[in-house]
Amino acid sequence: MSDTYENERTFEPLPPAHGRGFATSWWGVAWLKALEDTALDGRQLKEGRRLARAGAVGAVTVRPGRITAVVRGRDGSQHRSDVLLQELDEDDWDRFLTMAAERAGHVAALLDREMPPHLVEDATSAGVELLPAIGDLEAECTCEAWDHCPHSAALCYQVARLLDQDPFVLLLMRGRAERPLLDALQERSGGPLSDEPAIPQGVPAKEAFAAVDIVPPLPDLPRLPPEPGEPAHLDTEASPEPGVDPAALEFLAADAAARAHRMLAEALATGHELHPFEAELTEDQDTVRLAASCHENLISARLATASGRRPADLAAAVRAWRLGGAASLQALEEEWAPGAEELARAVAGLDRAWPEAERPALRAAGNRWTVTGRGAQLRLGRDGRWWPYRKERGRWTPAGPADRDPAAALETMPAEGGAGG
Repeated sequence: MSDTYENERTFEPLPPAHGRGFATSWWGVAWLKALEDTALDGRQLKEGRRLARAGAVGAVTVRPGRITAVVRGRDGSQHRSDVLLQELDEDDWDRFLTMAAERAGHVAALLDREMPPHLVEDATSAGVELLPAIGDLEAECTCEAWDHCPHSAALCYQVARLLDQDPFVLLLMRGRAERPLLDALQERSGGPLSDEPAIPQGVPAKEAFAAVDIVPPLPDLPRLPPEPGEPAHLDTEASPEPGVDPAALEFLAADAAARAHRMLAEALATGHELHPFEAELTEDQDTVRLAASCHENLISARLATASGRRPADLAAAVRAWRLGGAASLQALEEEWAPGAEELARAVAGLDRAWPEAERPALRAAGNRWTVTGRGAQLRLGRDGRWWPYRKERGRWTPAGPADRDPAAALETMPAEGGAGG
């Protein structure tokens, strides 16, 4: 709660801030960053945080260019602390008001006690710096410390909580109180400003139904871009934070763009639905999917580590994915025993595929049917399709796409293979 005068607001002492941060809004965090970047003694800041958390900051008075409070030290002493912030001049305010009045969203945000980033960015583009930067917060305290002392630091931490609730506190420090500022915005925008939500004005239902034939048609569906957009490049002069890999982030952004493009294409294609195997992937399946689209060795190595597979096993999984997605990967890794009905359908399919005299010798083990003497294998998927495999260097490798006709699936196999199964 605060007492408000034309160019001054006084806020009652806030309760202790045990177990919570001092700022949750981005502008409150920016305020504290300006303090922490300016202060030279981290121990003083730490003590200031302790005092603010303990509720040692008294009533806070905010005026243009200055905030003031009495702060109680750990030894019981009391000190008047002030923090100074340069006011904006008349030209600055003129540019800010012109910019804000031209954008209804900025006015609405202020009325909602919000300070969105684009408001600050537009103000900066107009040459007006709303938020303090390093060196902008100057301290004065009766303890006569030359830098930010625990008392001025505690005051700044407490003000961050006030800024969370109301960005007009910052604008008052910069030189304009809330009511005069809103009046000036109203004058420039040419209409009344109100923090009460507007009551939507409708029309009688009879009139709405009568207008059904004159309502303009819906716009055409958007045209699908020919390909996904390029993701932002993160190779900047600034060094990344520890553990952040710009190349990996760019790869993930490109993958997200490609998937979004595909989903949009499916949404615009009437009646098209996602293949059930693509609708929801496990973490392991998605790792293989990413590896299948990756051509960077370092990123591929990280994906291999994440998958827990040896390089040869990951290579086989990637090949399976490229041939048939999650269903093909399932055929590679899952061995199962068909039930009586599934087995009967499989045998019937084999009988239809070849004349009895031409049918190759097959040895069945669960859902895997090995062609004797040819180094070839058919694997029955749970959806009734057959996946062809060939033996290379002693291991079974996916050899082609699935087919409901086992003979057609085997046509993808080489004429001569390795050692038989």
